[in-house]
Amino acid sequence: MGFFYNMELDQLHNLFLASSGISTDTRKIIPNSMFFALKGANFNGNKFAKEALDKGARIAIVDEEEFVLDSNYILVEDVLNCLQSLANFHRNKLNCPVLGITGTNGKTTTKEIINAVLEKKFNIVCTKGNLNNHIGVPLTILSADLDTEFLIVEMGANHQNEIKALSEIANVNYGIITNIGKAHLEGFGSVEGVTKTKKELYDFIKTQSGTIFINRDDKLLQEISKGIKKVEYFVQENKDGSPFASVLHSNKVITSKLIGSYNCTNIQAAISIGNYFGVSLEDIKTAIENYTPNNNRSQLEKTTKGNSLIIDYYNANPTSMIKAIQSFYSINSDNKLFILGDMLELGDASILEHQKIIDDLKNTQSEAILIGAEFGKCSHSFPHFEDVDEAKKWLQQHYYKDYFVLLKGSRGVKLEEIKDLL
Repeated sequence: MGFFYNMELDQLHNLFLASSGISTDTRKIIPNSMFFALKGANFNGNKFAKEALDKGARIAIVDEEEFVLDSNYILVEDVLNCLQSLANFHRNKLNCPVLGITGTNGKTTTKEIINAVLEKKFNIVCTKGNLNNHIGVPLTILSADLDTEFLIVEMGANHQNEIKALSEIANVNYGIITNIGKAHLEGFGSVEGVTKTKKELYDFIKTQSGTIFINRDDKLLQEISKGIKKVEYFVQENKDGSPFASVLHSNKVITSKLIGSYNCTNIQAAISIGNYFGVSLEDIKTAIENYTPNNNRSQLEKTTKGNSLIIDYYNANPTSMIKAIQSFYSINSDNKLFILGDMLELGDASILEHQKIIDDLKNTQSEAILIGAEFGKCSHSFPHFEDVDEAKKWLQQHYYKDYFVLLKGSRGVKLEEIKDLL
């Protein structure tokens, strides 16, 4: 019939090496690429295979025989499994360290700082954005050329066994868990579930006799990492009243462009990893000080009204929210305004966790605005709005000038829509 079934992985890999890379979206077809017809809850990629080829893809990988039209199609049992298997095969052809990063908070920021440090010495490939799931991890691996000298793979999860699966696909030999806290409790069931899932990275690295990087003062991480080869680091925060995270290392002050003292741990992790892999302290310092966040995490932005906005609304959970509040409170400024959005995916613990945040806010005695249905279920006297549309109407009638403003909440709250009113 002119198509292949159960093609050997080495043959598929040779076709991949001869291609220009992987495409999964017909709106972004790379000429001469391999199109993987992935399926989702509301779409069937097989239906777009012909369109992908018409737009310049070289080969289409499908898993429904009716869509195979000629020899440019490869029929496999399951497209997603094929993508993951190909990524694992390709990873094992790479002769370089592979660092896996996971954690409740800070994994993307930590990944970006580590990347900035290591690229001072290595030809490096790193997870782009937040492509850290069962599709994103394979795509990251397959974006690495065979001459790649270092691969950084971010791993996210909201259910147990996901980190285990991603670790196996990437075959990581180095790893770091930034921290473990309260997030995605709907999927994990409890903080214990979160811990068990994050620990899957440690468990895999232990089977590979690999090495982890770990905060010496994190008691939980120390407890679950027994018996694993480790490189420990500790944080010396440089407290100067500035909103920017700054640390002391080897008698040098390293000041980042990241907002929030909670980022000091992330910075120290990057210093430790850079030092371990032979990056000079001078290059480490330069890399960290020059890194500018641009992903709605720990960003500082000035407005025409003279307000200084701390933008941290990519994601939120109880652990990160409390750290953000504490850090923001420590900034030297007379006028501070907290604008907090709901923390999503907390399941039965949602009301309790939102009430804890409100109680913390009361202790700061600062001005605050709360947005979202979950905050509305709690007891407080702060201005509250069910959604950003209501908040926008209120902000249009209330003028804030020369304020430090923290914007923190889950992505689904859409706090970015009120930024221009401040």
